[in-house]
Amino acid sequence: MRFALIGAGAIGTVHARLIEALGNEAELVAVVDQDLDRAGKLVEQYGGQAFSSPADAFAAASVDAVSICLPSALHADLAIEALQAGKHVIVEKPVDITLAAADRLIEAARSTGLTMSVISQRRFQPPVAQIRAAIDSGALGRVTSGISESAFFRPQSYYDGDDWRGTLAIDGGGALMNQGIHALDLLVWMLGRPVQVSAQTGMLAHSGIEVEDLAGATILFESGAIGLLLASTAAYPGRPVRLTIHGDQGTAVLDDDELAYFASASAAAPEASVLEGPADWGPVELAHLAQYRDFIAAVRSGRAPAVSLEAGRRSLATVLAVYESARLGRPVELEEN
Repeated sequence: MRFALIGAGAIGTVHARLIEALGNEAELVAVVDQDLDRAGKLVEQYGGQAFSSPADAFAAASVDAVSICLPSALHADLAIEALQAGKHVIVEKPVDITLAAADRLIEAARSTGLTMSVISQRRFQPPVAQIRAAIDSGALGRVTSGISESAFFRPQSYYDGDDWRGTLAIDGGGALMNQGIHALDLLVWMLGRPVQVSAQTGMLAHSGIEVEDLAGATILFESGAIGLLLASTAAYPGRPVRLTIHGDQGTAVLDDDELAYFASASAAAPEASVLEGPADWGPVELAHLAQYRDFIAAVRSGRAPAVSLEAGRRSLATVLAVYESARLGRPVELEEN
């Protein structure tokens, strides 16, 4: 499958590396960036041609799919442009920063009939898949609660290094929208549809930004289950993602990319899968690669990808509900589109 990469920054470089690692499954044929020199440097390393606009890339190169690696607020518009040009699309998280943008994108994907997916690579990690399989099989019984912890650290230089980081207009949010959304996505995937959020946010350890570096929330789910959320970029030196799922018949804990604890009244832990990829890659990188393989398989078979636009919208809606609850100082109800 021939990919055009839109965005030659740090995340774009990650995606170029992923496409290269797919070998015969994928080829990078175009890199698009307003900074042609930056695009050219990525081309020198990973191949393809450099372009300054998607339209130029689509006109000059034979492109099957587009990978969008731009600042968050630009995701939907560029994805819609790619869909309308007849290209399948995989877009980095979050799907965008507003529900209106997400809904426009969902409508464009439906009207074109093309394949579209949102990066949520942690869903593909073997221990995460084990926990989800345990839920689906009933090994945990009725799921009653979950805890999502993203206790990360970002120095002030992280926000100072790009003029869009830490801005409401482009970044859309901080520790939760940009970092904690991965673990939040897992919590929502495990517990189902969120219906109410009560939250607080703060900016405690950074300056010159418009967004939170700390968010905490209680989330009520349609099933009655309760989720607890912590997302931070102010927790030195930073800890790996930790996810705990409790049921009335068992408990499972993901910590440091491993199934750290599993107990069930009726079953052993589901068997773990093994992800293929370079031997020196870590578990999150291999999961990222697995999502690309799922996307390609979905395009070729005509099936839906494992991570849908609707799933990306649900996670975004939960993030935005956290922000609204913190702003209003009261619980906020969520409604599905």
